[in-house]
Amino acid sequence: MTSLHGLFVPLITPFTAEGALEPVALERHAHAVLDAGATGLVALGTTAEPSTLTAAERARVLDICAGVCAERGVPLIACAGGNATAESVRAVTELAHPVAAVLAVVPYYVRPSEEGVIAHFTQLAALSPAPLLVYDVPHRTGRPLCGTTLIRLANTPNIAGFKHAVGGIDAASVELLAARTPATVLSGDDRFASALLALGAHGAILAAGNIAPREYADLIDAWRTGDVTRARSIGNSLDALGAALFAEPNPTVIKAVLAERGQIPSPAVRLPMLPASSVATRAALMASEAATITRV
Repeated sequence: MTSLHGLFVPLITPFTAEGALEPVALERHAHAVLDAGATGLVALGTTAEPSTLTAAERARVLDICAGVCAERGVPLIACAGGNATAESVRAVTELAHPVAAVLAVVPYYVRPSEEGVIAHFTQLAALSPAPLLVYDVPHRTGRPLCGTTLIRLANTPNIAGFKHAVGGIDAASVELLAARTPATVLSGDDRFASALLALGAHGAILAAGNIAPREYADLIDAWRTGDVTRARSIGNSLDALGAALFAEPNPTVIKAVLAERGQIPSPAVRLPMLPASSVATRAALMASEAATITRV
């Protein structure tokens, strides 16, 4: 299986000022984050606003990301599935491109039991043509998972690992990494990525990687190579950026910063999202400049 260690950037979806998909800007941005040191890409993650895209637009986004990854020889993670097992199986088995892994969210809103979550992923993994990454994000799903459940999932055939985004470092985080399972653990919390890497995580899927891919790639490399002093320094220098980019709903501030830099044509998002405020945008621009200046 392709290694899933390192920085994976969940790409934003650029829109024109009128709100139409801008495929040229997406392809250009995908190459830019790879040029800056990202290991691979994530297509159609939360940061891509997939719930506001049409089926045709989602297919186009996946086509572009798959094409860039094939050209560059890097892994692509695709998001698929939802809160119904049968529909998740259909989405995963009908992916139009081969991928290194499928990122599938813990069933949301319905709040199944933890045994139900295990049954869901066991069935999905058995039928998926690609390894699964379990997206554990309880503040979005309403379904937290305990350490025992995570360890059971980690030992399930065809589950490659986790995007672990529990909003901090909790007991389950410590238990999962202490168990030393064969699973890959990728941090999904931008502000807590350094702490999870210090515990032994293998990399990260970070929305902030759209803004500072080189810095976050360096952070992961420092922890993975055991350069603790450098890792702490980079992590500390990135904290203000992580906070600023999520001061308003993701990906509004990220898109505003990219637009201000001229890297995408507009900061447009689709309802129910609203564009980032000028205050949040300025703060994030300042934080991104400071993070770049202080990079070790």
